[in-house]
Amino acid sequence: MKLFMKAPAKINLSLDVLHKRPDGYHEVKMVMTTVDLADRIELIEGTSDQIVLTSQHQFVPNDERNLAFRAAKLLKERFSIQEGVHIVLHKRIPVAAGLAGGSSDAAAVLRGLNRLWKLKLSLSELAELGAEIGSDVSFCVHGGTALATGRGEVITPLPPPPSCWVVLAKPVIGVSTGDVYGKLQIDRIKHPDVEGMMDALYRQDYDQICALLGNVLEPVTMSMYPQVALIKEQMQRFGADAVLMSGSGPTVYALVQHESRMHRLYNGLRGFCDQVYTIRMDGEPHLT
Repeated sequence: MKLFMKAPAKINLSLDVLHKRPDGYHEVKMVMTTVDLADRIELIEGTSDQIVLTSQHQFVPNDERNLAFRAAKLLKERFSIQEGVHIVLHKRIPVAAGLAGGSSDAAAVLRGLNRLWKLKLSLSELAELGAEIGSDVSFCVHGGTALATGRGEVITPLPPPPSCWVVLAKPVIGVSTGDVYGKLQIDRIKHPDVEGMMDALYRQDYDQICALLGNVLEPVTMSMYPQVALIKEQMQRFGADAVLMSGSGPTVYALVQHESRMHRLYNGLRGFCDQVYTIRMDGEPHLT
């Protein structure tokens, strides 16, 4: 038997950090939504009881460093599964980009193996398991649009944003989330209006969503990597409705409603950034 799963990327509409927790993580308050850029995952019943992971991407590990591998191992061990699985990752989401590609792959493996191995777990139960793998995995299990609190594992669904174009641009650098959080000075943070963003989503107020985009990690990453700030400036210059860095970066995204402006942004960015994508908002949750 073979299953195909979609693993969509996410962007942060709002990302706030409240304080450092006793467990070493940071207490966060984030509004995230999925976009129509996705990895594709094949789950193939194994002929042995081993977990095998393959990918055509040279920078994707095929062992326990990979969150998708760890997701399969967690389910296999937790529920004493005697079967194996071959996981084939078809990567489209940029690696180490602030788009939760690895977390979304892990979430897709959890959802897919739940079906393949007939575990009959709910999405909430899968999300709880996902929290053991990584902070963004719980959100990615549910997908859609949500408020994420705690260290990112407490998920409250929200309405999807109004339909618009999203232009993503990733410079040729990888950013360590740990390094960015390590340089964050919490006492100097200008906190974004997360409640206002949630209200704007409920009211489907595109202009207000654009006005309230905020990410407390953005200044930190930009101070470490000036090319991230340059991309944001270029997007603003080419007429984006709003621009923000996603996660800990380095990917920056622009929101635009008009297709002609989307093409202008894309063409302008292609001049100095290799990885540029024009996609649509997704924002709809997974049903199973």
